[in-house]
Amino acid sequence: MHIIVLNKMDLADRLQTQAPKILGKDTRGQELNEKASDSGIKAPKILSKDTRGRELNKKASDLGIKKWLEYFGEQNCICYGINSHNKDNIKVFLNFLQARVRELNKLGQPKHTITMMLVGIPNVGKSALANSLHQIGRISAAEKGRLKHAIVSPVAGETKDISSLKIASHPNIYVLDTPGVLPTEILDAEVGAKLALTGAIKDCLVEEQELARYFLAILNSSDAYKDWKNLPSEEVERSSEDHKAKLLGIHEADIRRRKQYPTDHTQDFVVRSVRRTLFETVSSFKENLENEEKMGKLIEAQFVALREVFHVPLGSDEDGIYKVAKKLLNLYRTGRLGHYTLDDILRNGH
Repeated sequence: MHIIVLNKMDLADRLQTQAPKILGKDTRGQELNEKASDSGIKAPKILSKDTRGRELNKKASDLGIKKWLEYFGEQNCICYGINSHNKDNIKVFLNFLQARVRELNKLGQPKHTITMMLVGIPNVGKSALANSLHQIGRISAAEKGRLKHAIVSPVAGETKDISSLKIASHPNIYVLDTPGVLPTEILDAEVGAKLALTGAIKDCLVEEQELARYFLAILNSSDAYKDWKNLPSEEVERSSEDHKAKLLGIHEADIRRRKQYPTDHTQDFVVRSVRRTLFETVSSFKENLENEEKMGKLIEAQFVALREVFHVPLGSDEDGIYKVAKKLLNLYRTGRLGHYTLDDILRNGH
């Protein structure tokens, strides 16, 4: 029995958005371009003429994840959407797995221990899913004993061994958490870029700056930034903080201010500032974003603006751009800058 699990549902958009093409100078550099050239594959560029055109206009009618679930259903595949951090979601999924096991028992399959294996590319949340199933399953079965934990990390390749975790009793069901798998070579630059953007490929193997530019091209070509239209301005936010300070008193207000670190990009007030900056830069840009040069111009302006927001000190341009890219990618991968689905539905083999 095979079950396709679409994990990290909390990071996917509800509407399907086509991802623009990756840079001609792709994320794996000259070596990948040479391999693609040798194979007769042309490395795609950062933008296609359809970036904001016909394909993107269809997104309102494409309910991203729902469409993917329907698509796999049409292929006679068992498919399930999961958010590993949602306990209720995990309970429902665990009940679903147990129901499938009971069906196997009715077909004459042995009723003793059942083992399931999680297989997938790196950094899709296999270990997080295994841990959640183990925790919820042991609690539901009222079993005593120490809980096991598979190593969870935002860095690809952290799981290096196969680990077994019990997720249900009567019958006993175990899940095997496994290391992520990828092809030995990825000759399609766009596929490689999408994998790298999601963190499936270690950042040390790619250029974070190019990945950040790729993400900004996706953001600028979508409507995601429009969700930040009603964010309060910095002046309004500062006035609100001053008002709270008066209500809290000088001592408590001072403590709260000390807990705010402008260089920590994960703090809410910094994230709001990043969103506000991205919205302002895109919405005020009046040139044609279907033009690759114009898009590149906007992206470079966004890097300059984000450098100030992230409080990256002035130094060498290359080092500053790298720091901005690193922080921007982290916010994207943790869902702080919106939810995105990078792949389109496959139809008729295309």
